Amino acid sequence: MTINTVIFDLDGTLLYTIEDLTDSTNYALEQFNYPKRTIEEITNFVGNGVHLLIERALPQGKDDPNFDECLKIFKEHYSQNMYNKTKPYDGIIDMLKAMKAQDYNTAVVSNKFDSAVKELCKTYFDGLIDSAIGQRDNVAKKPAPDSVLEVLKELNVTKEQCIYVGDSEVDIQTAENVGIPCLSVTWGYKPISFLYENGAETLIYSPDEILELV
Repeated sequence: MTINTVIFDLDGTLLYTIEDLTDSTNYALEQFNYPKRTIEEITNFVGNGVHLLIERALPQGKDDPNFDECLKIFKEHYSQNMYNKTKPYDGIIDMLKAMKAQDYNTAVVSNKFDSAVKELCKTYFDGLIDSAIGQRDNVAKKPAPDSVLEVLKELNVTKEQCIYVGDSEVDIQTAENVGIPCLSVTWGYKPISFLYENGAETLIYSPDEILELV
């Protein structure tokens, strides 16, 4: 069956977001006089949702007495400051426009909290993404297949018509759990060696390669 739907991860795949994520994490940590984290540390912490990001950033992790408040402060700050340094990677907009010109369905499934996913997609990819879903309460996050299956239902397509594009091991596992192929991009937050070690089968070195492969 022909591929007609491409589902993307967001952070590290379509958007460079790590500086704004680092700034908001450090803002939250500073409110409790905790040490700041480097961009390199935050890069290693992201990919599994905001709860785990804050858990990994806090000195005592999820057992930290300020965990809930720190998470709340992060979300509030990030919601207001997620456009400061964030930008689409080079070639992403052109690739999405080419996909829409060829009538592909496009979607985003991310472990970033849902309101931020929807706002970022509207700001940077308005008219280029058909469905955007982030982390929500009571819905299992990636690598569980739930959100991807929700997109398939929404777009009225089968998994045989889909391919997944992401930058991390979480994305590889998600695609495997859904039963669809995964393209792993090399410009994101994980090294190529790490991607291979975690089961990457097809690596993508520039956005235009995605269109060629689907």
